[in-house]
Amino acid sequence: MSASSSIPVSVAAAAALPQWNARYAGPVPHDNAYYAKCFASGILACGLTHTAITPLDVTKCSMQVNPGKYKGLGQGLRTIVSEEGARAIWKGWGPTALGYSAQGAFKFGLYEFFKDWYSNLVGEENAVKYKQLIWCAGSASSEFFADVALCPMEMTKVKVQTSPAGAFPNGFSAAVATMWTQRGDTRFPYGSLGPLWARQIPYNVSKFFFFEQIVSGFYTYVFTAPKDSYSKTTQLGVTFGSGYLAGVICAIVSHPADSIVSLMSKADNKGKSVAQIAKETGAKRLLAGGLGTRVLMIGTLTGLQWWIYDSLKAAMGMGTTGGSAPVAPK
Repeated sequence: MSASSSIPVSVAAAAALPQWNARYAGPVPHDNAYYAKCFASGILACGLTHTAITPLDVTKCSMQVNPGKYKGLGQGLRTIVSEEGARAIWKGWGPTALGYSAQGAFKFGLYEFFKDWYSNLVGEENAVKYKQLIWCAGSASSEFFADVALCPMEMTKVKVQTSPAGAFPNGFSAAVATMWTQRGDTRFPYGSLGPLWARQIPYNVSKFFFFEQIVSGFYTYVFTAPKDSYSKTTQLGVTFGSGYLAGVICAIVSHPADSIVSLMSKADNKGKSVAQIAKETGAKRLLAGGLGTRVLMIGTLTGLQWWIYDSLKAAMGMGTTGGSAPVAPK
């Protein structure tokens, strides 16, 4: 056979090979039903956990806004209860539940989607070679949209939690209505979106990058047998431990922006720019004010979020997240 006659045969043979697709490269196909289940799991993972730690959040926000009065977690909780009653530590649970449920849907669901999308953009070889960059791009993209969904409820939550007793309504409907009618002052519903992006996008990139990296490390250096050979209990234990460690890191990374979001709701900061608030507050307070409480809160929160998310995925036959490289279809 001549060289010229062999070319069509080679082209035909190459065309017959299946094209690599990240959505179908793993043991479970990432079809629309898969993404829908990830969205639903994200709702429960974020909505339940953020609502459950509302007392910690109330105290943390109070420490950021009024550090002279609220000096620590225990003392802060006692002060709030003694002055406002036991129910006060649950202030803002309504907007917290709704806002973070919406955020969780996009945070987790779109992460899975964007991770596959970016992998397909760069191709099989680069998807494996640059998987860390794909984790970062996917998590940053998902959080961009997640924060748009979260922002109105986050602003309402912070206003409720940081206002002096009796100065702002605590009930969900009344709080949202007041935020809207006073939007010239509160900047509702998207006045805090910039600082929220500044807080949440680095947080989410850290959260997903370090989670994936730590999970990979566990299955490379500690649990060295194939991932599927371990029980679901063991896999979910790895998930929680990896999530907790990732949460500690991302709490530190995102803390200054979190402080700004809390301080923007303070009456004394009405009309001030983010730069002015930051300058008046000082670097030390922005970096360290309430950090210990936030590390405890976010570490536990992130570990539980990943555990709930992966528990639901495993229950639906989708497996736990991370720990194995993409595999080309046979």
